[in-house]
Amino acid sequence: MLLLVFCIGGEKIYNMNELKLINVSKLYKVGSYLSRTYVEAVKNINLEFDMNTPFIFTLAGESGSGKSTLAKLVLGIEKVTSGELIFNSKNIDNMEKQERKNYLKNVQPVFQNPFETFNPLRTVISYLYTTAIKCGNISTPGKKEEAQAIVQTNLDRVGLSYQEVEGKYPHEFSGGQLQRLSIARALIPSPKLLIADEPVSMVDASLRMSIVNLFKDLKDKYGVSIIYITHDLATAYYISDYIAIMLRGQIIERGDVENVLMRPLHPYSQLLKESILQPVPNKRRKGRARKASFEVEEFNLPGCKFTERCSFAEDICRRENPKEYYVEGRTVRCFLYEGEESSP
Repeated sequence: MLLLVFCIGGEKIYNMNELKLINVSKLYKVGSYLSRTYVEAVKNINLEFDMNTPFIFTLAGESGSGKSTLAKLVLGIEKVTSGELIFNSKNIDNMEKQERKNYLKNVQPVFQNPFETFNPLRTVISYLYTTAIKCGNISTPGKKEEAQAIVQTNLDRVGLSYQEVEGKYPHEFSGGQLQRLSIARALIPSPKLLIADEPVSMVDASLRMSIVNLFKDLKDKYGVSIIYITHDLATAYYISDYIAIMLRGQIIERGDVENVLMRPLHPYSQLLKESILQPVPNKRRKGRARKASFEVEEFNLPGCKFTERCSFAEDICRRENPKEYYVEGRTVRCFLYEGEESSP
């Protein structure tokens, strides 16, 4: 039942609806022409997902950690600089037109700002119809009755009725309603995987849990897998089966959400957990968690990206980038656990 293969050696037979990231990296050019340099926004990511078993997998970390860049690579919005992104044994960069169309139907986005999902000059229902006609599983191309049935089905899935939506423009909906409509649009092609990039960050606090619970329902009732991208560890813990903590383009700890968030091993994961406000009356927090700044030099440091903020850092941490060690049911990228490895 394990959906996330930790890629520490061994060979695996490909399944249908399998997505693999193999040593995936992404470089960006920054600076002027005369002082141009590179930032490795994503570095050597290895992940494997079997979407035949529905899951919710969270990518967590502070701003600038590479979460959204990784999402863009999976969605095909950006191309990998090195490594491979494989769907059903086929590299997505080498797919023929029909193969790529099939991939994009299976992997759909839910963006952070729902107001950017829809054309403000068109009614939302017309947008959903167009999506159904072009991307829905319609037996007779262009058949309006089938398109309407697909639209109604997916509105029902997100807790909205056809009557609530018909004839209205995007500005006539609340942020929470519009995010539900954005999710309904993403469901129309019958995807196996949703990539939800900070989907509740622009929704009123009172409505956030309704969206989070909707994602749980999509997994449990309809078999849709979700990669949930967030900096909010509270919702990550509530919603996730598995989690990966990202820092400076690398995954530094990953595994079962209970293990990683309740018993974090990496000093950065521990810092993130301590940064969550605890509901303890009359107890004041000691100090403040210091966030990383977005400096090119810090991205390109040769050693561990957490060295400058880590109280355990040694000389080797500044010289070398630690490999992933499998410890206590998860992988962790830290020299503290060298020699403590166990078998996955």
